[in-house]
Formats: sequence, structure tokens, C-alpha cells
Amino acid sequence: IPNGKFYHYTSNIDRNAEFVQYNFYKGAAGLLKKFVFFCVFYGIIGGLYALDFSLSAGGGVLFGYTFTRYTLEGTVSGGGGSIRSVQNMDRFDFGGFIFLDATYAELSVSLQNGTGRYGETVNYDSAALPDDKGTGYETLLGISLAGKYPFVLNEKWSVFPMLGAEYLIALVERRQPDGDKVYDRPKGDLAADMDKNGNPYPLSAWNSLLIKIGAGADYTLTRFLFLRGEFFYGFRLQTQYETGAVEMVKTMLDVSSPKLSGLTSGPSLRFALGYRFF
Repeated sequence: IPNGKFYHYTSNIDRNAEFVQYNFYKGAAGLLKKFVFFCVFYGIIGGLYALDFSLSAGGGVLFGYTFTRYTLEGTVSGGGGSIRSVQNMDRFDFGGFIFLDATYAELSVSLQNGTGRYGETVNYDSAALPDDKGTGYETLLGISLAGKYPFVLNEKWSVFPMLGAEYLIALVERRQPDGDKVYDRPKGDLAADMDKNGNPYPLSAWNSLLIKIGAGADYTLTRFLFLRGEFFYGFRLQTQYETGAVEMVKTMLDVSSPKLSGLTSGPSLRFALGYRFF
């Protein structure tokens, strides 16, 4: 074979070999990607099916106690002196709730009544104004969602830490000053229930949001029935009514930069009977 033809022939062989080798590696890489994809996919699906997932629902009773401690301070413009208001309120809550549990999350709806004493002391410079004291009554609709992580102790007991939030919707808000009748607060019959424009606060002004941390335990009665107990400690954010009081003091009393400090928090206990669907 002449040298030119031999070179041309061997070049074609080399190019064909490179082409075959390239397609081989390309095909192998594609098969490897598919293999990894299916391994990951079936691993995830298998892992989901391997989880001890359950769905349950139930209902029960709840009890709670709320502490409110607020201090409102400011200085009257034009050298008019300082003002300081201290508010204390303790409230006992009781009611019922229903829940839906999906292993790692619990959704619940509650209806609760609350009653307790309140007191407010106002000092204007060195002079103390008459204290405002009485009893408060309220009815709240609560919607809460909490994440949970269960730990199985044995065939009967499981425990779980919880972290979540609850939104409380005010249905009834009433106050009874000492020696006086009961007032419906949204009607604005009391001076404290008027906003900076002299209008009554809407009932929604007492809606509130709580951040809750706690723990619970389940005790298995039968294959489907179980008892549940939960303990929470909640921290409530300021309501529209409370922030509105700051604006009212600022506008009506001409107080520059009033500051509201303090905290509303408290514990709660819940006991329920649950039914496990699967």
C-alpha cells in the first residue's frame, strides 16, 4: 500500500476509534446519571414510606394563666412634667379545643373564656391619680399550629417537644370597674376604650399573637385511642389596643416619645383524648 493511502487509511481508523470511544463514554455517562437519579429517587420514596407517619385527631380541655405587666412612660411637651402609668393584669383561662395531628405537626382550634383582676396606677410628676381597678372578662377563639418531634419511650409512652404560634381572636371583651356595672369594651363607654380620635376600639383591637414553646406526652390506651397532655409557655405580642394607648397618650396628653415596656406571658395545660386513624 502506498504511503499516502496507508496514512489515509490509518487516520480513518483512528478517527473511527475515537468516535466509538467518545460515544461509549457518552453512553456510559448517561447510564450513570440515570442510575444515580433512580437511586436517589427510590431512596427518597423509600425513606418516606419508612417514616413512622400517623394521622390522628381528638379534643379536650385547656387551662391557662396570663400575666400582664406594662409600664408607659413619657414627658409632657413644653416642660409640663412626666407621666408614668403601670398596669398589672392576671387572667385565668379555661375552655376546650380540638386538634388534628400529623406526626410532626399539630393544628388545633380552641374556644376559651378568661377572667381576672386588672389594676392601673398613674403618676403625673409627684402626684398620684386615682387607681383604676376592676375585673375583666373575655371570650377568645384560638387557632394554633405547632411543630413537634416525637420520641417513642416504649409501647405505651411517647414524648415530644413543641414550638409554635397561636392567634387569638377576641369574641367578647368586657370590663367591670370596682363598684360599677359591666361594660362592653368595643362600645367605648369607658374612657380607656377610646382611641386617639375619640372613637371606640373595634373588637379586633384585642386580637393577639402568641409564640409558644412546650412539650407533650401521649399514652396509648388501645390500638386507636390515646391520652394526650401538653404544657406550653407563651409570649404574647402587643395588641392593637396596647399600641393604640401609646398613640392616645402622645396625642391627647401631648407626651413626646412615650415608651411602652413590659411583657404578657403565661403557662397553659391541655388534656385530650385522641383517635389514631393510622
